[in-house]
Amino acid sequence: MEFALLGWPDDGHRLRLDYEQFAYAGKFVMTSTGKAVVGDDGVVAAAAFDADRTDPDTLCVRYITVRQDRQGERLGARLLRFVRERATERGFDRVTIGVNNPFSYQAAYRAGFCFSGTESGMAELDLGWPGDRSTERYQDGLNRFRERDLSSEEESFLAAKADTAPPAVLDSWSERPAASSE
Repeated sequence: MEFALLGWPDDGHRLRLDYEQFAYAGKFVMTSTGKAVVGDDGVVAAAAFDADRTDPDTLCVRYITVRQDRQGERLGARLLRFVRERATERGFDRVTIGVNNPFSYQAAYRAGFCFSGTESGMAELDLGWPGDRSTERYQDGLNRFRERDLSSEEESFLAAKADTAPPAVLDSWSERPAASSE
């Protein structure tokens, strides 16, 4: 697996992804966001990001997508950790992401993010790094998902996470954890 930063927002990088294999594929063609990818004989995960419109010291991860056949391998969490580290190296003090499902929420937590307590956009929970990683804050975010119409997979996932502490943060983006249902 190779992790690569393709460019920052000012670099005007485009990334073409197969819309049948990647959610949000069309968002990666835009040149206004930076891009990072995970490759393994082709792109298997991608992230798009830019500076927060109201706080230049905050990097916002706008989209993360993992190829359908590679989901569940924690590639999203590892890529988010990779982007977070590149952002801090570049001088950003904070990194944020909005997530719209409990699987993305869990991946962001594995990358070191935590629920801010707010929602925005299209029913997205706002997560940030650094922040409050208490069990109460983690469960507050999961409870917000429990109030929504969910798939049976999401309901099962949330039931398994009831009254649990946040997942451990990956030691590094290059960590190769065993795949799991989390």
